[in-house]
Amino acid sequence: MSAETRYVLSGEHHIAYQVVGDGPIDLIYVPTWISQIEHYWDEPSVAAYFRRLATFSRLIMFDRRGTGLSDPVATAPTLEDQMDDVAAVMDAAASTQAAVFAQFEGGAMAALFAATHPERTRALILYEAMPRMSWAPDYEWATRPEEREAYVRDMKWGDGARIVSLAPRAASNPDLVRWFARLERLAASPGTAAKMMLMLGGVDVRAVLPSIQAPTLVMHRAENRYVDVRHSRYLAEQIPGARYVELPGDQALTFGRETEPLLDEIEEFLTGARRPPDPERILATVMFADIVDSTRRAAELGDRRWRELLEVFDSAVTRKLSRFRGHAVKTMGDGLLATFDGPARAIRCAAEMRDEARAQFGVEVRSGLHTGEIELIGDDVGGIGVHIGARVLACADPGEVLVSGTVKDLVVGSGIMFEDRGERELKGVPGKWRLWAVAA
Repeated sequence: MSAETRYVLSGEHHIAYQVVGDGPIDLIYVPTWISQIEHYWDEPSVAAYFRRLATFSRLIMFDRRGTGLSDPVATAPTLEDQMDDVAAVMDAAASTQAAVFAQFEGGAMAALFAATHPERTRALILYEAMPRMSWAPDYEWATRPEEREAYVRDMKWGDGARIVSLAPRAASNPDLVRWFARLERLAASPGTAAKMMLMLGGVDVRAVLPSIQAPTLVMHRAENRYVDVRHSRYLAEQIPGARYVELPGDQALTFGRETEPLLDEIEEFLTGARRPPDPERILATVMFADIVDSTRRAAELGDRRWRELLEVFDSAVTRKLSRFRGHAVKTMGDGLLATFDGPARAIRCAAEMRDEARAQFGVEVRSGLHTGEIELIGDDVGGIGVHIGARVLACADPGEVLVSGTVKDLVVGSGIMFEDRGERELKGVPGKWRLWAVAA
């Protein structure tokens, strides 16, 4: 599920927006200013997050003025300008009233919109939002102006490093870091980013919070250190009747490993009931790979040298996956689980991994591949397709790229040659399966 990007004119600026799903409740998502709505769909965990929102709502997404696919601006837009953009997007989407969902600095504008346009705001949802961005004697947990100026002056933009602060475990997923780095570059230039950050230092909507009439849900992750929890507690105290929920977890991002509790709270708040989402199923080629006889090699090399070999090997594997459009789901010591959108690419990646491991590191790598439906479960995958892939690997000899008959049939015409390995029984999988080794 993705959506066509459309444009609406707000004043003199074109605002890019999308509409996804057909649920009974309109939900307008106010992004942070680091946004590009088409790039969202390129990262599976982000796409899954938005697809879940669209299961119980008609989701309206947009890029804020000056960022992403919306028109650039010479100066940072005012909150009034940005509220006009929200109204323009709602009009273009034929939405007379919507629940408004915002996070981080987007929460200030969303709160102001809710207070100013009560007739158009069905509900307000704020996640780790900040009504004021700069320190004040009566708001001492916010960033001091000199700290913000130093941060902007020394800021590195477009390298993805910021995501590690937002989600501490993201550093272990190089694909996600690369995706976020590109998101930064697509969202804004370094100069625009600096303007936005400095403008945010002057935002303060505390005075309007008691005027908000819409039912409001305020959420924060208890262990997160990126946004001080006192911002959310203040919002909950000042907005009449607001419901406050502290969620488990330490990441500031809404998507990824800890997304389900957050989505459950939003669904229950808007619909009155929470339900587990249907597993997201896609067709993919699953590749399991491992280093053969790793225990013996580790004993021969010693812990330090073995660890160094694994680090270099992991880096080489990451490059191969990137080249062949593979996605690393997880590493398991000396093993790897990855998915691909094409079986031929998966085979060629597995073969190059084997050849490089043998030539550069003196180790044998074997791989097992299967193409079938899999379930996306947060950052993980599951289902019978994954189970079959693991069983194919268990049948592979050292240095062998072993595939199921499904994979072989799907790459007809690719020039890839196979050797018949006969029928095998795969533990826990009904029937017999004919397996094929990729010819060296």
